[in-house]
Amino acid sequence: MAIATEKSFRALLAKSDVSPIARPLDALVARAPGRLDVMGGIADYCGSVVLEGTLDLAAWVAVEPREDADIVVYSRQAEAEGWAAEVRMGMHKLAASRYDELRYTLVEEKGAAWATYVLGAVPVLVREGVIKPPRKGMSLAIHSDVPLGAGVSSSAALEVASMSAIQRLLGFPLDGLDMARLCQIVENRVAGAPCGIMDQVTSALGQESGLLALRCQPHDVLGHNPLPEGWGVYGINSAVKHAVGGGRYTRARVGAFMGLRIITKDLGLRPRGGYLCNITPEQYTAGIRERLPAKMRGCEFKAKYGKTQDTVTTVRPDMTYSVRGCAEHPIYENRRVQDFVDLMHDGSRKAAERAGQLMYGSHWSYGNRAGLGCAETDLIVRLVKERGPENGLVGAKITGGGSGGTVAILTYGDAHAAVCETAAEYSRLSGNAAQVFSGSSPGAVSWLADAT
Repeated sequence: MAIATEKSFRALLAKSDVSPIARPLDALVARAPGRLDVMGGIADYCGSVVLEGTLDLAAWVAVEPREDADIVVYSRQAEAEGWAAEVRMGMHKLAASRYDELRYTLVEEKGAAWATYVLGAVPVLVREGVIKPPRKGMSLAIHSDVPLGAGVSSSAALEVASMSAIQRLLGFPLDGLDMARLCQIVENRVAGAPCGIMDQVTSALGQESGLLALRCQPHDVLGHNPLPEGWGVYGINSAVKHAVGGGRYTRARVGAFMGLRIITKDLGLRPRGGYLCNITPEQYTAGIRERLPAKMRGCEFKAKYGKTQDTVTTVRPDMTYSVRGCAEHPIYENRRVQDFVDLMHDGSRKAAERAGQLMYGSHWSYGNRAGLGCAETDLIVRLVKERGPENGLVGAKITGGGSGGTVAILTYGDAHAAVCETAAEYSRLSGNAAQVFSGSSPGAVSWLADAT
């Protein structure tokens, strides 16, 4: 069930017989949207510039204080997925929990792992010195339109909405970038998913009808870029579920950091800030590429180089990594994103078509360099190419962590019907029920400012 307004969300709470929110009209509400990764994707953890748009789908969280010292989280959608609808924990135990301890506790409790994205806010806020351990409990009720496993950051939307709601209740100061940084810790350290920060920044600071440009070093907002006249972005959900915590994404990330370690040790080259994306494509082809192994066993790497500088992944001795391809992808992707931004400043139809070619290049690199392609998303991209600019479809690429999920589509002119026809043809050929994403909405910070 889609929720469009705060009023409709409160009405939903009022109808619920089991929500822990006793007074829906008095509860404090926060909202954070999902995101559409237009360019940059998995290069974020290597310091790339990324271009991200917000969706008009979002996570909603209502919160109110409790008289006891428990924190209670409820989601009817969790129940629909076969998980625990309600998760309860003592506030003192939660605030004192180590990050990994909380994750293991909730994993052991049948169907409760989803609540790490909500409950994780409390120990992170305490351990990062933002708040003191709360003495009183709170109740949180959640509804999200953002589909799970679609590669549009349902987890980041839930994290940011939860953090924003708790901030409203406890009244501590927190700007959008700090909120995003803390939510990334929730995902990395508590939920155990090794994502970069672009999802959380977009959900917190994104704006309607434009693309947020973010240099992930670690989170420098470069600006909000309105879509030029005639340009449009859509998403088609392949209905192949993607997971950032999945093995292929983690393997691609580890491979990139292995490449960085080899470059640093063997060539003595230390890119600015330690970010792989500060190596230019020209530098890479001039003497780095041939020094990187196409593939390397983890045990061989550990014996020669020890560990990588990545704090959220480890090299597995028994696994083989595509080091060269996983290092190449972010280096070239960073250049593609910067070229895309320049083309947005031009804004012409010709520029849109050139930007679309950059998207096709990114899509190819996802599959052939980083190993994160997917037959179904390849099919969507092929169908977009077949319809082409004459139907307003100028570019497409797999998004986010890859291996399924959503394809972002760049259009020029009135192309809504062509996007829907592409989705329908994909559904016919694949047997999967495609979902079209169109429209955008304010990030959590802008929404809250307007709401209050």
